[in-house]
Amino acid sequence: MIGKLKGTVDEIGEDHVVIDVHGVGYVAFCGARTLAGLGSVGEAAVLLIETYVREDMIRLYGFASAAERDWFRLLQNVQGVGAKVALAVVGILSPGDLANAVALQDKAMVARAPGVGPKVAARIVAELKDKAPAFSGAGSEESFGLKREIGEGTAPAPIADAVSALVNLGYSREQAAGAVATAVREGGEDAASTTLIRLGLKALSRS
Repeated sequence: MIGKLKGTVDEIGEDHVVIDVHGVGYVAFCGARTLAGLGSVGEAAVLLIETYVREDMIRLYGFASAAERDWFRLLQNVQGVGAKVALAVVGILSPGDLANAVALQDKAMVARAPGVGPKVAARIVAELKDKAPAFSGAGSEESFGLKREIGEGTAPAPIADAVSALVNLGYSREQAAGAVATAVREGGEDAASTTLIRLGLKALSRS
């Protein structure tokens, strides 16, 4: 099994890259974000690899980070999501964006990926909400839980009010939820909505 490729970029296609490793060209299928992050032909490249072996083929999927590869694996636990759809999703959304989409139950964000319809997007955010915290990044599980409460409409009133206020100021729901999650860490869970709004705006100004 191949877990990593380190070599030079030999060719970049619409959905794949050929990595030359000591004269052997390996074809790795990658998402759009990973392909965009690769250098030009002839430049050095490192990809983490997920190897799929079938009776009639061996296919390599390439990723820029372990988090991206982990999400690729996790997404395929959802009914109706195979490697192609999972690759499309991680090709559009970063691991952080995916964690936010699942936490906030944001079907529209997931549906931005090509080939992902509203029903599949709904299944992804619904079926992964209990599994995704472990994939939300180091130190982010607490933030994920708070965002999930916001997405499910169960967050305490001051938090919900602060998110709503930031959205009304023109920020996206994802931006607002992230800022309020930061504000809660700084101001405490018992902070008033006015405090959360102030700290949230401060967090947004730093981003």
